[in-house]
Amino acid sequence: MISLTRQNGHPIVVNADLIETIESADDGTTVVLLTTGNTLTVNETPDAVREAVVVFRRRIQAPG
Repeated sequence: MISLTRQNGHPIVVNADLIETIESADDGTTVVLLTTGNTLTVNETPDAVREAVVVFRRRIQAPG
């Protein structure tokens, strides 16, 4: 799970395994498409979302 911030400033925790695509919107926000068909508009940049996923995956794969 990764922590992101909705456009309205509210935090949201997202299952990183459900992220299908991440793209920049013209208004400076980022649109995250989930495999469920849902979309999330967040304040983080696409690079920040990608890095959060990488950190999450490293954390769950780290030995004990």
